[in-house]
Amino acid sequence: MSTIVGFFVAPDDASASLTLRTGPGRAFEPLSFGNFDPEEAVVEWECLLTGGDFEDLVEAGEPRTVAGQDDDGCAVLAISPRLSTALADATHSRLSDVAASWTRLRAEDGEVIDTEIADAIVSGLAALVSSARRQNRSVYCRVA
Repeated sequence: MSTIVGFFVAPDDASASLTLRTGPGRAFEPLSFGNFDPEEAVVEWECLLTGGDFEDLVEAGEPRTVAGQDDDGCAVLAISPRLSTALADATHSRLSDVAASWTRLRAEDGEVIDTEIADAIVSGLAALVSSARRQNRSVYCRVA
């Protein structure tokens, strides 16, 4: 089964939840990728950027579900404020290091993610977070 992962900007959880069935559309500045587990990825990125512990973040309910998680697998997740801050504050070099580390983590679990694609995902998300912060908005992830 193929997974579409879309990161987008929204003013609040209520607006973000409306994207569950139809997708975020252009007004939400979508950034789309495919075929990775975004729930696991955002926790791993937060750990890599902030030194957090994977299990602690999962036990704390990260990433927070805004809508969905029904039988069809569609969901809207909120990117944590801590991850948002870490992404926005990271240098390009640091983001590239995180992307490379993430590809190694995924490879340990048998998942192959190209380093260039990983870099595009992490740096693209960082740019989206920076844009959202300038608008006093948040970043969400829609999984379909």
